[in-house]
Amino acid sequence: MTRLADLAGLPASRVPDPREAPALRWGVVGTGWIAERFVAALQRLTAQRVVAVGSRSTESAREFAGRFGIAHAHGSYEALVGDPEVDVVYVATPHNFHRPHALLALEAGKHVLVEKPVALNAAEAQEIANVAAARGLFCAEALWSLFTPKLDVVRQVLDAGLLGDITAVVADNGEWFDAEHRIQRHDLAGGPLLDLGTYPFSFAHWVLGTPDEVVARGTDAPSGVNGQIATLLAWGENARGVVHTTILANTPVSFVVAGSEATLTIPGVFYRPGPFSVVGTDGRHLAYDEPPIAYDALAYQAAEVARRVTAGETSTPVRPMADSIATMALMDEVRRQIGQVWEAER
Repeated sequence: MTRLADLAGLPASRVPDPREAPALRWGVVGTGWIAERFVAALQRLTAQRVVAVGSRSTESAREFAGRFGIAHAHGSYEALVGDPEVDVVYVATPHNFHRPHALLALEAGKHVLVEKPVALNAAEAQEIANVAAARGLFCAEALWSLFTPKLDVVRQVLDAGLLGDITAVVADNGEWFDAEHRIQRHDLAGGPLLDLGTYPFSFAHWVLGTPDEVVARGTDAPSGVNGQIATLLAWGENARGVVHTTILANTPVSFVVAGSEATLTIPGVFYRPGPFSVVGTDGRHLAYDEPPIAYDALAYQAAEVARRVTAGETSTPVRPMADSIATMALMDEVRRQIGQVWEAER
């Protein structure tokens, strides 16, 4: 185990410049908020080519294509995945459409990157993984934060054992949303869990793996969807976690990993590019910082996909499908305890 006192500073990121990744031809399923930011990030920071977009209507697809200079606008998702000029499909539709649209792309022979959460539940995620494996195609969840330079440095801190024996993880992601927002809709798998909760639950699982015990309690929003979840997690005899997510209020959106040798703190918004610190039990302080480029950092996940696909690989160690499935299983247990069932599951 490396000790904090032995280091002059934190390690450097190992993430390559996204501009250096070989260019693939991308098709985008969906024209919403995250699709806009994904395409903008690729065009600004990578050599990737977004050549096609698909929507439920030709009008919507053409409007999106016009704004971003995309050559092909398809008025159906079937037409998008059938486009022979597309190498890889980015699925950016609402949560309850991730599974059918990922399968649509895979069955058309396309590699696929699925916006987080990869599916509504672990069974759906496993189905996507099985189809991708059977067809020899790349598939991954677009949990973009894990692909960024900041999280690579965090990964090195954890792998080196700088924190000592980890005893606690505290993760929070809360944001207030008005009654008209899609996150308040039952038919779109609303509530905080899939939108906001994917980050803290994924990060907690990333650090300590699947917990041995889960205790979850929820609160409804006025709209009727779940509004807030507080969860206690236990790993073995010593490690404990608290994960909180809400759409009822603005909260710190921070992430803390505490160990016997040091504590790592990522202030809000923890899943975006920015600073973090490691403070030893002896008071030694090491800090990391980077430009706060926000959602332009979506470029890093696309570059990783391009490198893996070009090398003939079907997964990425940054976010393997097994981890995505395990995170969904954890959130399935949380939902079981608070009594939340998605409409698409009924």
